[in-house]
Amino acid sequence: MEYVPSKENIAKRIARFFKNGDVVNLGIGLPTLVGNYVPEGVELILQSENGFMGLGPVPEAGKEDPMLVNAGGSCVTIQPGGCFFDSAMSFAIIRGGHVDATVLGVLEVDQEGNLANYKVPGKMVPGMGGAMDLTVGAKKVFAATQHFDAKGNSKLLRKCKLPLTAAHEVDYVVTDIGLFEVKNGAFVLKEYFKPYTVEYILEKTDADIVVDKDCREVDLG
Repeated sequence: MEYVPSKENIAKRIARFFKNGDVVNLGIGLPTLVGNYVPEGVELILQSENGFMGLGPVPEAGKEDPMLVNAGGSCVTIQPGGCFFDSAMSFAIIRGGHVDATVLGVLEVDQEGNLANYKVPGKMVPGMGGAMDLTVGAKKVFAATQHFDAKGNSKLLRKCKLPLTAAHEVDYVVTDIGLFEVKNGAFVLKEYFKPYTVEYILEKTDADIVVDKDCREVDLG
């Protein structure tokens, strides 16, 4: 079976987790796509760690406001009722436990719920940003990642090799081939995404996987 990377599948599935009124922080890169797939009728309060609450959809081409950017420097919009505040207030919200969920991209995630997402050996990086605070402060932590890296290696591991951003904080991992819950020192496979199979996931993932008794196939279209 050929693996076809799909950031959209990851974002689509994560978006289905949330309910009306949830306060959600979307990390830079892939996680920002989640906002494009929130189900109709569900209104989320999206928070950006650089000082916004109430982020709206991606601005139309040509209508970007360079004064409105998220933590990753991408232009954003603000919903009616949205607000702005300084970094101290933003992190008081995060550290105070007021964020229902955070969605973070990862370089590696392991079956103990450890997360590595900021340090690439031999490359210049700006640092871990607010991820350390978010993983501890948010009520639920979602790791969003393509299942394999550019060399075809599994990004879900028995133990992370890179420096950790957080230890034992990840609740769910959503890749482009399946949904996993981190539980009792293993990845529990809850859903596998069409056209992939349970057998494919077990063979290709470099970690201990328990197949949930209610595991099901999901077509994300």
